[in-house]
Amino acid sequence: MIFHKNRCKLLSLIFLLNVFSFIHAQEDTHQRFTLMGLGDSITEGGDTFSSYLFPLWEKLFTGGYLVDFIGPQKQACRIGELHHAGYSGKTVEYLESVIDSLYREYPADIVLLHAGHNHFVEENPIPEMIKAYRSIIGKIKTIRPDAIILLAQVIESGKLPKYSYIPDLNKEIAKLVASYDNPQIKLVNQAAGFDWKEDTVADKVHPNTQGASKMAQSWYHALEKILPVPSQKFYPEIVPYKIVDGDTLSMHIFKPQPSRNNSLSPVIVYFFGGGWKLGTPLQFYRECAYYASLGMTAVTVDYRIEFLHHTTPDESLDDARDAICFLREQADAWHIDPDRIAASGASAGGYLAAAAGLEECNDKACSSPNLLVLNYAVLERIKTLKNHPPPILFLVGSADHLVPLDAVSNFQQKVQQQNGLFELHLFEGAQHPIFLYRKDPDANFYKVRNLTDIFLKQYGYLH
Repeated sequence: MIFHKNRCKLLSLIFLLNVFSFIHAQEDTHQRFTLMGLGDSITEGGDTFSSYLFPLWEKLFTGGYLVDFIGPQKQACRIGELHHAGYSGKTVEYLESVIDSLYREYPADIVLLHAGHNHFVEENPIPEMIKAYRSIIGKIKTIRPDAIILLAQVIESGKLPKYSYIPDLNKEIAKLVASYDNPQIKLVNQAAGFDWKEDTVADKVHPNTQGASKMAQSWYHALEKILPVPSQKFYPEIVPYKIVDGDTLSMHIFKPQPSRNNSLSPVIVYFFGGGWKLGTPLQFYRECAYYASLGMTAVTVDYRIEFLHHTTPDESLDDARDAICFLREQADAWHIDPDRIAASGASAGGYLAAAAGLEECNDKACSSPNLLVLNYAVLERIKTLKNHPPPILFLVGSADHLVPLDAVSNFQQKVQQQNGLFELHLFEGAQHPIFLYRKDPDANFYKVRNLTDIFLKQYGYLH
């Protein structure tokens, strides 16, 4: 009987190891694509209007697609910048004149072509525009026969009569795509569902935030039909936790399956990096999905940053504290354990987690986590540490130029002087960050995960 039980345990262990190896292999073998947005100012974006590029990146990342945006131009956004080939004020004929050299330098797997403005109706521009579209497609296909081209029927405009030719242009674009009968050349109707009265800024031409999101959704639906099904998609529940200065801040929640014994779920909450200037909660979607699959409630938090809100790290920390308090307030409703909240983050987000756990805050005592997992947390802003801080796992690269090892050593001594437990792991040769979340998971990604697993198990957050 004992032999039989041990054999069952061994077989179960082998099965689990095989499952984890399969998952690891699946994550490593995602196919990666390059994508180039080609067009005019509606692709490029501007100071007073939005582009579809960033909301499209968000949808692709959430959908599990590994896509790199390429091109000679750069668009600033909350994750830093996205590359593209959008040229403000230029016509499709201009794009035709540069596409040969442009595409040879940036031979993207997928081209999104949206260009139809910057003419006047009096020019009777449609025949020459269709000729230019056809030439663009031909030149791209000559350079790279396997390229996928999504040609858009362009969004309509309230700037009339200048752009009154657009409805007729869109009819001709549809005919052009149909004439190819080629599965690698697809029509995307960007005009459908786009209402310039609601979806543009005051100039009645360029998309506002809502309009850019609609364009991104149209591109995404088209890409879903042609790209291989990804091995993992993300399905967070996005819940508002705070309204400040008219802005709604949300947390992205990955919930576990209900436990068999109806026990309360431990929590891990992540704060993204980016110097309190940039960043997105999507940075920790992989980690959240993973820990939710292991029975934890995993949360990645949006907070105020300089790029969007013109704020400082103080406002970011205030949001982080409020997010942790909000989690405790929802403990009964979400069936989570308010005494098992682990806070984590990377770089600037690591500081937010650390400050919430290590600095006294009498007016927000509910904001102190019970455990800290700090990934190369920026340390210079942390001053006075409270006594008996929560246990800390600190992960940092030996070549990190923003978090030098002497600063980590001094921090460790301060924690220990306050009767805190501090576990340090160095990643030899790694810099800042240890790995790039927008790239394929590498060995350091899995090492971070493994060390975090062990730490969480040590304190009863994982079984």
